Amino acid sequence: MVKFIRCLFHPTPSHSRQGVHRGVHAVAVLALAALVVPQGAVAQSAAGAEWSTPAGTVQGTRFSSLSQINTSNVSQLKQEFSFSTGAKAGHQGGPLVVGSTMYVVGPWPNKLFALDLAHPGQTKWVFSPNPSEYAKGVACCDISNRGAVYANGKIIYNALDNTTVAVDAVTGKQVWRTKLGDPRTGQTMVMGPLVVRDKVFVGNSGAELGVRGWIAALNVDTGKEVWRAWSTGPDADVRIGSRFKPFYAKDKGSNLGVSTWPGTLWKQGGGTVWAWVTYDPKLNLLFYGTANPATWNPDVRPGDNKWSSTIFARDPDTGDAVWAYQMTPHDAWDFDTVNENIVVDLPVNGVTRQLIVQFNKNGFAYTLDRTSGQVLVAEPFVPVNWAYKIDLASGLPVLDPAKATHEGVVTTDICPAPPGGKDMEPASYSPLTHLFYVPTMNICADTEPLKVNFIQSTPFIGASVLMKTGPGGDQGEFLAWDAVAGKKIWGIRERFAVMSGVLSTAGNLVFYGTLDRWFRAVDATTGKVLFETQLPSGIVGNPVAFMGPDGKQRIAIYSGVGGLMGAVALGGYSPADPYAAFGINNAMAALPQFTGPGGAVHVFKLP
Repeated sequence: MVKFIRCLFHPTPSHSRQGVHRGVHAVAVLALAALVVPQGAVAQSAAGAEWSTPAGTVQGTRFSSLSQINTSNVSQLKQEFSFSTGAKAGHQGGPLVVGSTMYVVGPWPNKLFALDLAHPGQTKWVFSPNPSEYAKGVACCDISNRGAVYANGKIIYNALDNTTVAVDAVTGKQVWRTKLGDPRTGQTMVMGPLVVRDKVFVGNSGAELGVRGWIAALNVDTGKEVWRAWSTGPDADVRIGSRFKPFYAKDKGSNLGVSTWPGTLWKQGGGTVWAWVTYDPKLNLLFYGTANPATWNPDVRPGDNKWSSTIFARDPDTGDAVWAYQMTPHDAWDFDTVNENIVVDLPVNGVTRQLIVQFNKNGFAYTLDRTSGQVLVAEPFVPVNWAYKIDLASGLPVLDPAKATHEGVVTTDICPAPPGGKDMEPASYSPLTHLFYVPTMNICADTEPLKVNFIQSTPFIGASVLMKTGPGGDQGEFLAWDAVAGKKIWGIRERFAVMSGVLSTAGNLVFYGTLDRWFRAVDATTGKVLFETQLPSGIVGNPVAFMGPDGKQRIAIYSGVGGLMGAVALGGYSPADPYAAFGINNAMAALPQFTGPGGAVHVFKLP
């Protein structure tokens, strides 16, 4: 079973050149902008000396107010220390820093390491949750983990076998442990949890195995489940009631989580919640997205298939849905909506609006009014051809019939491919530049849906896919995006898909990593590369900033290739099979020439 699932995912390369491309007038305008962040904005949406949530802030900005490391000195960065987790798999997520301790969660077996920053590289303690090995066999797309959250003296995170654990941050002893699902049903858990007041929010994975998705709230101090909201099924299960007011007509109606599916297929409907959760303290709303519907064969499931590929806004206290927006109805291309919803306030047409911004797998960047779910801007940020545009009046994509997929028919050159124009690797927002910094992919696919039957804890895919490099010859680009204008400001083209998360800082810097092992710092305004170094393995983790015990700023990043697009570098896939791993083997065949497996955290500081 381990080999059967793991063989589903793997990538390919291209010999592309790297280069910075930017709008001429845009850079001139940005250069004139005052690089000063209003104190209120920093207080609301910036991390400080510590990094205590997966994104640094509950709003998901991944912006640090620290500025000791800046454009004038970042070229002098040196590695202070590195620490190996001992696991050779995808190291997604990023470390936490609380006080003088760094907390690192590794991929399966999901050990939690407490590192003493006062004595760099020394381990205070190691906690082992001992997750079921069965979970390894059903985990789709690697056995990674997207990090932990700190609250009330505890480090809280998910183990792969659907267990959430809370560990005393000082002693390393287990405080509580809650089992939320059985891996023998195909479920696993890898997402980064979020805490709001007395609740921690977690969700499941496994849409490719016909798992029914959910998000749950647990009591931070006891681990007791407070509420659970399903992604499919009757309104009562989805926690849709009198407070639910979606903006668009397409999302209005009773029990759409049942009626938009044939028969009882909603019970195997996917819509898992496997990536990120964000929160707006002003509106007291929780934001998250659901995954693709199961199966990948759209002819098996006529209808909109709600509430897959959907953004939900919920009351964190009760779990009640306040609004929802289904981004890709009847998703035929694996365009999950799990990517982060970044909470920001920005002027639109001269009026400051309360927004969320999501760079969706479907290749469109959405700017939405977070009070209502209205789409204000939706523009492609990568090559897109499955749809002509997003109709702002209806909220619906305007489809290109030539890129629709049907059983027994090969539809060629669909852009983007199932991994998306951007997967779950998180973007960042800087209030200095008012820009978003986005890791992207330029991968397209030939897809043939196939007949499929549901067998519990086995792949429920129903598609043959061959992935390949998209237009232009480069597989990725790291770019700066104006979410109000809906346009790219500058970009750095990369040989491979960019699968790391992003960090922006008050030093007017942006940090990111690449699959071919480069860790870079760039000028947030111009996109000029100011620092780069190669790490031992490809980078799919998320950089963080923090202040060390000596009062000096540090930057930390994981190395350890893996995840959906990087798994080919872990071995186990024959180069002779281009269709292995959803056809990613064809796209990423060259990656092992540039990186091997690894697994470590690296900490950098100024001399």
